[in-house]
Amino acid sequence: MVMSKRRNSKKVLFISAIVLILSTLLLGCTNESKENSTSNKDSKDMLTLAWPRDIGEMNPHVYNPSQLFATSMIYEPLVSYQDGGKLKPHLAESWEISKDGKEYTFNLRQDVKFSDGTSFNAEIVKKNFDTILKNVDLHSWLGFITKVDQTEVIDQNTFKLTLKEPYYPTIQELAVVRPVRFLGDAGFPKDGDTSKGVTKPVGTGPWVLEEYKADEYAIFKRNENYWGELPKVKKIKVKVIPDAETRVLAFEKGDLDLIYGEGAISLDAFKQLETTGNYETSISDPVATRQLVMNTKKEQLSDLRVRQALQYGFNKKAMVDGVTSGLEEKADFILPTNFPYTSDIDVTAIDYNVEKAKALLDEAGWKLPKGKNVREKDGKPLEIELMYDSAESIQKAMAETLQSEWAALGVKLNIVGVELTVQIERFKANDFELNFFSNYGAPYDPHTFVNVVGSEGFGFNEAISSYPNRDELLKQIADVPGTTDEKERQELYSTILESLQDQGAIVPISYIKKIAVYQKDVSNFTFPANRDEHPFTGISIEK
Repeated sequence: MVMSKRRNSKKVLFISAIVLILSTLLLGCTNESKENSTSNKDSKDMLTLAWPRDIGEMNPHVYNPSQLFATSMIYEPLVSYQDGGKLKPHLAESWEISKDGKEYTFNLRQDVKFSDGTSFNAEIVKKNFDTILKNVDLHSWLGFITKVDQTEVIDQNTFKLTLKEPYYPTIQELAVVRPVRFLGDAGFPKDGDTSKGVTKPVGTGPWVLEEYKADEYAIFKRNENYWGELPKVKKIKVKVIPDAETRVLAFEKGDLDLIYGEGAISLDAFKQLETTGNYETSISDPVATRQLVMNTKKEQLSDLRVRQALQYGFNKKAMVDGVTSGLEEKADFILPTNFPYTSDIDVTAIDYNVEKAKALLDEAGWKLPKGKNVREKDGKPLEIELMYDSAESIQKAMAETLQSEWAALGVKLNIVGVELTVQIERFKANDFELNFFSNYGAPYDPHTFVNVVGSEGFGFNEAISSYPNRDELLKQIADVPGTTDEKERQELYSTILESLQDQGAIVPISYIKKIAVYQKDVSNFTFPANRDEHPFTGISIEK
């Protein structure tokens, strides 16, 4: 009996101990839950997104690996690019251009300070320009850079830029994210050469880099002394997640508030997220045109009738809808019509017409021998190679579609997937027959695309080599940047773009768009008109 009581007593003590431990654990969990709940509640002040790579050094005067969207959060331009190609005052309140198109005088905002409290003025504008111009070879891709003759401080709030010759896209090029954005004095290294790095990222923008762990994350906090519209959220966290599928999983778990960009996730994944109804989605206006470039120096593509036949010979709308899940739309023009000087282009539409395609090939002398599947001319088969980026699923799927559709015409299309660097090298070396390309988008076009077409050593020179008006076209391309008359400029662009498309060496395929998918508590998301700008200022989040 005594033994039984002792056993029962020990059992009670053991159970009591267990209950006490469990209670402590449960209390801890409850407290943790409360902490997490509080943390989640506070997180309405932070927007979290994923990016496939590290943001890089926040240096406004150099290029990769610095990411454009992040650079634009910290650093600002004199002018900004808006919808429809309108150029709006930004750090410059206004500007005047001399009648000869060589002198640009900028009246700077007087209420702007860098994130460290120092003043933005004409002296620091000149310092940034002069630093960039010391490395002119690095930045010569931007047209106006090589044309700068002089930079001048008129007074603290007035800066003057003088060119060697007129170049109308100057204002438009000042809106790009790199390299003409402004670093505060404290960010310059002792020798002043920012091409080797900056001391710290000091800008005038709406965001300041608060915390950074390479290849893991970056946290930007709101610049509370920002001169412009203050962002709605206090912080932006950028998580580095290289794999697209992992980004989707993180988003579905609620670890991310936003995914956006070009190729941020697959189009199928975007459609799947959209169809759940659990998230908000957005698709941008066209940011560029996906193009097919034909090298007319190659014998089989030198005949306009063959180039036209290839266009008649595939169902563009069906291909674009199928390959892009309806997110892109078929392109009728080689540049999107929401760019400057592109809305008045008059070209002949080429719709899907297999019989017309076959008739044109017959007319061009490419006949289909009995018992054979490939057309021939003078004993040579109508065989063409199409090069595509092997890492780009859309290019690959479109290449396979063209291969199938053109086979029905008696055209043998060999498709070759290569790495992007090889694709670019071969295109520049004119070592191609057919190649995919896309223009640069806002704020670079149309002048950058036209300049590339007219430049030697970039593929297009060979693509238009058999154009009957090639010499005249190249002269017009050379003349258009220097035109100071707006009407004359529009007429030149219309003539150039119409001729490029009508001669069939540059085939518009589809309009590339950005996508965004975000949680239901995220609102006021809009895509910027500038392809490279960040979209965060107007976003709000409620949790």
